[in-house]
Amino acid sequence: MRSDHSSLSRPLSLTRVAAGTLMALALLSGCGKKDAAPGAGAPGGGMPAPEVGVITTKYESVALLTELPARAEPVRTAQVRARVDGVVLKRLFTEGSEVKQGQSLYQIDPAPYQARLAAAQADVGSAQATLNQATAQAERYKPLVEANAISKQEYTNAVAAQKQAEAAVAAAKAQVRIAQINAGYANVYAPISGRIGRSLVTEGALVSSAQATEMALIQQTNPMYLNITQSASDLQRLRKQAGASAKDAPVSVILDDGTELASKGRLLFSDVTVDPSTGQVTLRAQVPNPDNALLPGQYVRVRLAQAEVPNGIVVPQQAVTRGGPQGDTLMVVGADNKPAQRVVKIGSQHGANWVVTDGLKEGERVMVDGFQKLQMLPPGTPVKPVPWTSASAGAQTAGQAPASAPSGSTPSATPAAGTARR
Repeated sequence: MRSDHSSLSRPLSLTRVAAGTLMALALLSGCGKKDAAPGAGAPGGGMPAPEVGVITTKYESVALLTELPARAEPVRTAQVRARVDGVVLKRLFTEGSEVKQGQSLYQIDPAPYQARLAAAQADVGSAQATLNQATAQAERYKPLVEANAISKQEYTNAVAAQKQAEAAVAAAKAQVRIAQINAGYANVYAPISGRIGRSLVTEGALVSSAQATEMALIQQTNPMYLNITQSASDLQRLRKQAGASAKDAPVSVILDDGTELASKGRLLFSDVTVDPSTGQVTLRAQVPNPDNALLPGQYVRVRLAQAEVPNGIVVPQQAVTRGGPQGDTLMVVGADNKPAQRVVKIGSQHGANWVVTDGLKEGERVMVDGFQKLQMLPPGTPVKPVPWTSASAGAQTAGQAPASAPSGSTPSATPAAGTARR
């Protein structure tokens, strides 16, 4: 009888435990729904909108900078050539150094020219002696012809001999001058100041004045000319926009590594003839080159302002994504605080900014910072726009670890600049 009572109590206990467990789960589920009532998982359902840095666009007068290819050319070039025949005895300069105008560069064997100079001087002495004799004879004949002691013909011959002797002296002196010049040419001097290259002849080499043997090249590289090539149609279009000639416009020089030369140049003139094979014209600029950062023949790129846009809009480079499938784009925050992509037209670079000539209006808000926050939100999610400044951007960058930003989170900072220079 005792065993039957215990067997009946076990199922009843299990039933009570199961019922209690179900009730506890129901209570916990109800509490969980109550706590989650605000809707934390829904975008905008209580979560604060992410802050993004924006700028408000405005119209302003902006110079359109054109980037063009150019070749460096020295302002003066002189070829050092032999002006007399002879053997080179010495080289008197250091290759690749700066030389001054009139500095001695080579010594050609002067012995033959010194001998010719001595012979010419001796001829002058001989001609002078003949002149003295003819002059004395003409002076003696003068009173005699007046006294009819000699014929007039004899006196005429004496005067003629005197004149011939004077001409001979003059010719001999001219030969002395020629011999002095040739003897001076044996010492080769620098015709201009500048940087001299390698020597094209060595000691012992035979040079010739008839063949005008080239011995060295001197180039004046400070300042330096820049020969710039530009499409003739682009030049005409920019001149119409500028309304005047761009002569004396400042020129910035971009080296091969992307760095900008500290010295600014100026535009001198543009050629009046279009190359029929390329349709381009040549513009010439002049830039200071005190430290020889530019070398003759070096390829560089230049930026110069050839026109001015009266209603241009300037935006930071990091706000623009260049070279995408749709072209150049940026993000515009509308009145509902929702960011949207906008296709724009870039005119040129203006310092650390781009000049937008189409696609934006004055008063619109352009997103500059916070692109990485949009990647974690569904499209069309509102944002909180805050004013952006370059100083605040620098402080934010300094406070972030390099690894904290996701790869490719800022779509236009580095790619934009890189695309612009390609």
